[in-house]
Amino acid sequence: MLVVTTENIAGHRIDRVIGQTFGVVVRSRGLGGNITASIRSIFGGEIKEYTEMIEDARKQAIDRMIQNAHAMGANAIVMMRFDSGEIGQTMSEIVAYGTAVVIVRE
Repeated sequence: MLVVTTENIAGHRIDRVIGQTFGVVVRSRGLGGNITASIRSIFGGEIKEYTEMIEDARKQAIDRMIQNAHAMGANAIVMMRFDSGEIGQTMSEIVAYGTAVVIVRE
């Protein structure tokens, strides 16, 4: 499945727009990870525990978005975007979304 952040895909034309597709992931670092991250935040710099958690969540959100688009009959996703937010003080929500389409090679 081709996933792009652009409106069009070079060398292809959009034959059919199926609709919106998305993937959602909510993650928590856990008590041990939060304590370690809190200690690191005192000294500044990158907090690797949170970086890894968000990177993994983005990958998982993309995978879920692709699964949803595939189930809808799409072979590509255009205008893919991320959105994120917090739930409580320890959980992060990542949403990957875009428009599921059927493309054909020109």
